[in-house]
Amino acid sequence: MKDQKKAEEIAVQRVQWLSPLLAEGLDAAQFSKLKKRICEEQGISDRTLRRYLAQYQKEGFGGLKPKGKGRVASMTIAPDLLEQAILLRREVPSRSVAQIIQILEWEGKAEPGEIKRSTLQEKLTERGYSSRHMRMYADSGVAARRFQRRHRNQLWHSDLKYGPYLPIGPDGSMKQVFLVTFVDDATRLVLHGAFYPVMDQTIVEDCFRAAIQKYGVPESVYFDNGKQYRTKWMTRTCSKLGIRLLFAKPYSPEATGKVERFNRVVDSFLSEAALEKPKTLDRLNELFQIWLSECYQTKSHSALEQKMSPETAFRSDKKALRFVDPEILADAFLHSEPRKVDKSGCINFMGKKYEVGLPFMGYTVDVVYDPNDITELTIEYEGHTPWRVRELVIGERAGKRPPLPDHLQWQPADSSRLLAAATEKKRQRQEQQKPVISYRSVRKEENGHV
Repeated sequence: MKDQKKAEEIAVQRVQWLSPLLAEGLDAAQFSKLKKRICEEQGISDRTLRRYLAQYQKEGFGGLKPKGKGRVASMTIAPDLLEQAILLRREVPSRSVAQIIQILEWEGKAEPGEIKRSTLQEKLTERGYSSRHMRMYADSGVAARRFQRRHRNQLWHSDLKYGPYLPIGPDGSMKQVFLVTFVDDATRLVLHGAFYPVMDQTIVEDCFRAAIQKYGVPESVYFDNGKQYRTKWMTRTCSKLGIRLLFAKPYSPEATGKVERFNRVVDSFLSEAALEKPKTLDRLNELFQIWLSECYQTKSHSALEQKMSPETAFRSDKKALRFVDPEILADAFLHSEPRKVDKSGCINFMGKKYEVGLPFMGYTVDVVYDPNDITELTIEYEGHTPWRVRELVIGERAGKRPPLPDHLQWQPADSSRLLAAATEKKRQRQEQQKPVISYRSVRKEENGHV
């Protein structure tokens, strides 16, 4: 199962490499320039990149998983070599991984073939010296002019906003709520927005999923660098659905200007909602949806052509919407976490107990689940077909303890292997300690000499 998870992680990474090449409207020169940049950044050859692209176009996400069992050789680099590689990257940030390896080999610091490009690229990224990291700090300019996508669903923006305080605490205390929205770049339509009682990655995923269900799958999404967005689950979801995942540069608020502008418009709603004094989160969301429909979605927007409304602009766009099957969408938003099975064959998950089975006690299994619904979990373990489990219901009477599985049953024996092995060990030690010459067997001559 670890091999399968590693293969999926590698496929997720490769989808993000390929995502710039999948954009519509690229001419041959742009396509070639993007390929060259990706190869330099990731330390892969043009041939390898073309092979990945062909596999993705033919088989989709699954085509990018490593073949076989998905095992990837675990390679290491000597610390002194890694420090030299970092120094070479710092001297000239534009140096590719292949050039760094070539310099180290020419200088005699590394044997030819000793350092693999993929391994060095991984280590440089872990230390914060990838090409992307170096460019992030080298580029200080901002956009010279505004940009806007031509068609709907080419790019979505998202952001979080602090909301009002509501009496929704366990004891009726006041707690702050948070607004998550997804906005279409081309039409400014709010694809989905809602207030939530907590501020973590689950609220972003819930809002993102609702937006996709209503308006289809976007080509790309654009987030800031908040920890609620930079998660492995978001990367996995976007890769599974073929969505390009983009992040704004640090300390560049102008990059997310469209959704920031909408958040300022929301301030007018919050002022009106304060007069209504909603007591529950459901009531606040109900008021928000009414305001969103009547005061924003259907009102003319100054940034749109002919000042049409976001709703009209979205519906009049001729670009086809791409929807996916509910099963595919559900799979893309699944999470996975390891859990150890206790001696009763159960696992504890999010404060609840689930029965996995006595054959797996002491083993660590993978729990695959939908964060919005944990009434049923999927259990995965290498060599076994995934199976579903439900929350364990503890009754008033104890049930009969199930028998141990065959591989845990007592195995009868005719003799003690421990004593037999100890006897043989003692014989070997006595044989080693036996003197070569026994002086007792040597007879003394009459004169006293031997």
